Amino acid sequence: MAADDTQKFIAQLIRDNRVMLFMKGNRLFPQCGFSSVVVDILKSHKIPFGTFNVLQDMAVREGIKQYSEWPTIPQLYVDGEFIGGCDIVREMEQTGELAEKLAPVRPSS
Repeated sequence: MAADDTQKFIAQLIRDNRVMLFMKGNRLFPQCGFSSVVVDILKSHKIPFGTFNVLQDMAVREGIKQYSEWPTIPQLYVDGEFIGGCDIVREMEQTGELAEKLAPVRPSS
């Protein structure tokens, strides 16, 4: 896949999934401890989320790092916004900020 196509593919995944996690492995079998931590946190919120296993596609594995300008995996996106990796997600979970981000979008009154 060409670099431009990879970036378009990544952008489409992020658009198509309100909560999108680029990780090593999948939600049923994370293949790294950091990915496992983020999956467990997301599962605890009982919300749907998409995942992409970067171990199955080297173009996406490198492309997501360029897309976010962030060097590590996992990477979490909510409503199209890059949230961060494991440490940031864990910190946001502890402060309650992640729950606010994950709350359903409510129409303004």
